[in-house]
Amino acid sequence: MRTYLITLVGLLFVLFSYAAAYDPLDPNGNITIKWDVMSWTPDGYVAVVTMNNFQMYRHIMSPGWTLDWTWAKKEVIWTMIGAQATEQGDCSKFKGNIPHCCKKTPTVVDMLPGVPYNQQFTNCCKGGVLASWGQDPQSSVSAFQVSVGQAGTTNKTVKLPKNFTLLGPGPGYTCSPAKIVPPTKFFTPDLRRKTQALMTWNVTCTYSQFVAQKHPKCCVSLSTFYNETITSCPSCACGCENKHKCIKSDSKLLSMVGVNTPRKDNAPLLQCTQHMCPVRIHWHVKLNYKEYWRVKITLTNFNYRVNYTQWTLVAQHPNLNNVTQVFSFDYKPLVPYQSINDTGMFYGMKFYNDLLMEAGPAGNVQSEVLLQKDKDTFTLKQGWAFPRKVYFNGDECMLPPPDTYPYLPNFAHQNLVAFSTLFCSMLLILHVLF
Repeated sequence: MRTYLITLVGLLFVLFSYAAAYDPLDPNGNITIKWDVMSWTPDGYVAVVTMNNFQMYRHIMSPGWTLDWTWAKKEVIWTMIGAQATEQGDCSKFKGNIPHCCKKTPTVVDMLPGVPYNQQFTNCCKGGVLASWGQDPQSSVSAFQVSVGQAGTTNKTVKLPKNFTLLGPGPGYTCSPAKIVPPTKFFTPDLRRKTQALMTWNVTCTYSQFVAQKHPKCCVSLSTFYNETITSCPSCACGCENKHKCIKSDSKLLSMVGVNTPRKDNAPLLQCTQHMCPVRIHWHVKLNYKEYWRVKITLTNFNYRVNYTQWTLVAQHPNLNNVTQVFSFDYKPLVPYQSINDTGMFYGMKFYNDLLMEAGPAGNVQSEVLLQKDKDTFTLKQGWAFPRKVYFNGDECMLPPPDTYPYLPNFAHQNLVAFSTLFCSMLLILHVLF
């Protein structure tokens, strides 16, 4: 009976882990790590390791990815190009040529930009930063070359590495066991000849916000033109355990040298707020025209130690099936289910506002969105104009409770036209007449 219970609990844990890693807005999103054995050596092989981020809106930001695994036998890493092991380990038994790494479980990181040319490899040397597939497919790939010794020298004698762990840059990813797949095929530059790897195996890593952290990393506040009420983020939306470590926006400590320097443990330095979130997204229903309506979206950074590069914002709303114009962000519809088009990804324009600066006067980006109405569904009642879900950098943000949303006044009609629009129209008429 005891054995049965242990087995049942273990099974439920595995099922729950996979369920937590499933993202309904990006059901096929994952990071695939592919090992292609390109040649055999006297005591092992040379492999190209390629990391593809197939997630539509979740990227890996600085300080970048970290990958480790456990060798199946007594393998060593002779050389690496495009990446490096963080520790060499004990190589004292070797004489003459000393391996790059002798650890049973090596930890590998990407090279930084600007390394010497002879240490570079295709798609390497970006400091471990990987863009999301939906935002920048060309920058969503990282690769390096590794020469492995004391390993098998044929397809039958090679033992696959195990226990892969990916940090991106923190926890959250769960990786599958390595699996042998059909060898990767390559074309020569003139496309007239096809070659293939001697052996290929894949590892698939999926992300779970539940595994990554106990609390959300962002929250949502709401406001409208037809109600003066501003619905703030829920109190302690991102946890208040570190509220005693926060810093007020007018604190003299902010003028100290190095206060914005990131720490090795990535510990945040948050501005003191009632929600204690690193990032807040504000959704403001700004205007209501006859055929269209307009929303203003503002992202604010409350972390004094982090600049969010290549940030992404995903929103789910039924009227995103008819976006007319996005004024200051780039926008891409996300249609994981072809019959439903209610989700879209907003992200910064390159070299303009794709960097969300640290907390302070410059720590925000904003845009407006013009949407065409569907007269059969559009309404300002019962919070319909507010998003159903919001994600920042792939993590779901906490929304306020629906009963706290700004409500439509009783005297207002369903097809209410924004007061500001009426006012402008009246000014225009008076100008023409007089």
